[in-house]
Amino acid sequence: MCGILGVVATTPVNQLLYDGLQVLQHRGQDAAGIATAQAGKFHMHKGSGLVRDVFRTRNMRNLTGNWGIGHCRYPTAGSAYNPAEAQPFYVNSPFGLMLAHNGNLTNADELKREMFLADLRHINTNSDSEVLLNVLAHELQEHAKGPRLESEQIFKAVSGVMRRVKGAYAAVVMIAGYGLLAFRDPHGIRPLVIGSNEALGGTEYMVASESVAVDVLGFKLLRDIAPGEAVLINTQGHLESRQCVSGLPHAPCMFEFVYLARPDSLIDGISVYDSRVKMGEYLAERILKKYPDLKIDVVVPIPDSSRPAAMELSNRLGVPYREGFVKNRYIGRTFIMPGQAVRRKSVRQKLNAIHQEFAGKNVLLVDDSIVRGTTSREIINMAREAGATQVFMASAAPPVRFANVYGIDMPSRNELIGAFRSEDEIANEIGADALIYQGLDDLKKAVKELNPTIEVFETSCFDGFYVTGDITAAYLNEIEDARNTDVPASNSRDDEGDDDGDGGQMDLNLVSHEDR
Repeated sequence: MCGILGVVATTPVNQLLYDGLQVLQHRGQDAAGIATAQAGKFHMHKGSGLVRDVFRTRNMRNLTGNWGIGHCRYPTAGSAYNPAEAQPFYVNSPFGLMLAHNGNLTNADELKREMFLADLRHINTNSDSEVLLNVLAHELQEHAKGPRLESEQIFKAVSGVMRRVKGAYAAVVMIAGYGLLAFRDPHGIRPLVIGSNEALGGTEYMVASESVAVDVLGFKLLRDIAPGEAVLINTQGHLESRQCVSGLPHAPCMFEFVYLARPDSLIDGISVYDSRVKMGEYLAERILKKYPDLKIDVVVPIPDSSRPAAMELSNRLGVPYREGFVKNRYIGRTFIMPGQAVRRKSVRQKLNAIHQEFAGKNVLLVDDSIVRGTTSREIINMAREAGATQVFMASAAPPVRFANVYGIDMPSRNELIGAFRSEDEIANEIGADALIYQGLDDLKKAVKELNPTIEVFETSCFDGFYVTGDITAAYLNEIEDARNTDVPASNSRDDEGDDDGDGGQMDLNLVSHEDR
């Protein structure tokens, strides 16, 4: 779950990319990077932290050029703290490529071996995004004929990438001397949209993870990039597209609608806000059928992503809706914080209860989902401390019971509160007087109603079905073992800032830290 952005404009794009990454900041808080191009040269700055902390005025001045890409990182493969894994990634051959990627490759280890033994390419980090870049570089080299690159060769290279690479991916790529390439995996698991703007110098184009970036930056949303499609925009603003792979089921990630995406985004023709309202509608019907005797005095959302569902649920139940928690806007999203200890500590810093909304009342708390249970447990305790008589919990999503391998940080079932517990056991674990989960069929109906052409959703974290068809029990055990036995040094920075958990190989992708 990263945020990616690409722009081909008629004027300098550094400010556009910076502003766009700030709009997409909710998709990743670990690192950020921007690369631009001018006169055949790439300019890049990236580092660990929020967008506002990574870039200074001096950095922005150096990011010259009318086209470029940006990335904000949420780590699911590699190290959460290794600055060398900030994106974009760069390779100088063929032609010179910069890549930013959102998603997760499920056959990254196999590809690494292939590239070392057959393609003779070196991968310097644990990031699967670097793997994706090198696969693309190899395919371009295979299809290019001489120093001049044609669009047909680029599309054939992307077709080759899609044949070799498995998993979820949306990517933006800069090809030196040519332009911007964007493509989306054949199942369309991760989102990617394209927009345009009519400027004095001609048509400008933007590719982004979510339509909200297109809207905020004054571009007009054209459409979603289709699953298996590649879009190519040269430096003169000429756009071409090609369906590189077809025939596979379109299966957007359900968790984008539940939690990840901003409510003001459109993904695959579906309003994220409207989908969450629908989730509240179906959740209310479930409460009325399954818990008709539940005495609820007030409905309180756990901010922010549960608000639309909570408001509709309140309306359907005929129970007052109240804002019972105040959120500190300067604390990051706890779901994407690495480590349970950090997550637990941050909950109380992030939310504070308005006591009069809880005192003497039976309160129904509504959240978008319950993943690890840490946040739910702390919030229920806060409600009781504020004087609530009874505290019920409703989740707009079903129990999260299985690992997610497509770009969301849920690789170990041992970390999921719902993996091996019944609903009653989960309620007892988080301290709720009653716990109501959305049904999976109802969740699918809620989103599908808004775009009936989508018949399949990627819902593996709820039902254990992996749409790419390559996930085995052995694979899941392998990533879970790796998660549980991770070497602490690889996920922490020492006093000197070294990170040599990979055997001390020279870091060929150094991050600029001058004057920071």
